[in-house]
Amino acid sequence: MLLRQLTYLVTLSQEQHFGRAAEKCNVSQPTLSEAIRTLEQDLGISVMQRSRRFEGFTADGEKVLVWARRILADCGALRQEASNRERDPAGSLRLGAIPTVLSMVPLMTDSCLSTYPRMAHEIYTLSTSDILQGISNFELDIGMTYLSDGRLQAFDTYPLFTERYVLVARDDTGLRGKAALTWREVSELPLCLLTRNMQCRQGVDEAFAKAGVHITPRVETDSMMVLYGHVRCSGLYSVVPHSVLALSEMRQEITAIPIVPQLQREIGLVMLQRDPQPLLLASALSMFTSLDLQSRVDAFLTC
Repeated sequence: MLLRQLTYLVTLSQEQHFGRAAEKCNVSQPTLSEAIRTLEQDLGISVMQRSRRFEGFTADGEKVLVWARRILADCGALRQEASNRERDPAGSLRLGAIPTVLSMVPLMTDSCLSTYPRMAHEIYTLSTSDILQGISNFELDIGMTYLSDGRLQAFDTYPLFTERYVLVARDDTGLRGKAALTWREVSELPLCLLTRNMQCRQGVDEAFAKAGVHITPRVETDSMMVLYGHVRCSGLYSVVPHSVLALSEMRQEITAIPIVPQLQREIGLVMLQRDPQPLLLASALSMFTSLDLQSRVDAFLTC
């Protein structure tokens, strides 16, 4: 069994098309197909659902894919360890982050970009479910999400900061000079909130429910920029983690007001339990966890 065969198989799972997979691997389509047939002969199983077009993998093929991704990830880590100096890791770190923490990611990657000139980053906006699946399938190296999720017990986690939820408005003229609002008072405002499938919104809904109120937002969106646009341009209000104020334009153009009782949730990093950790991941993790992100994110409320 050759690593090249496993590479072809994983690439085909990504592209879902024989021609595109072959092009990405810089081989002809017959070469890719023959390599996968040879792999099947070596293993004594069928990994593909046979057709002129790609129609997916068999149950055995899905199991082989898990091992293929793991083997290729370990081989990549071995190459890093063998060829790179400890203080100069090279390669691309793949990070998945939930939408509400994306504004914090540049604060983290900036430290790596300046310290490790040969380290690159791939940043993906994903749900927690997709992040965990990507990490488990070795398609992501690390994730950034809420640490309260019960599914994280099978992963290594590293706390980064605790986010606090605030009301954001274009200005505070409609709030009668109040320095803070209750959840019941917030429920009476015209709201633009994230969609109900997002973990951030689920936490907000729980806070309203504890206050004994039901909300019907005027606008719901899965985009932080769309939410920001409606607050800034349509006069709506929203409830967001105070970490989103890392976007300088938000601090300059909207007002943040505390909500009582306070809702807060812990944000951190998630990755596979691996020993040793790949050099690239270990270097980035050391840099990320050395940052005092809590002080930086709390400072946004006073800017």
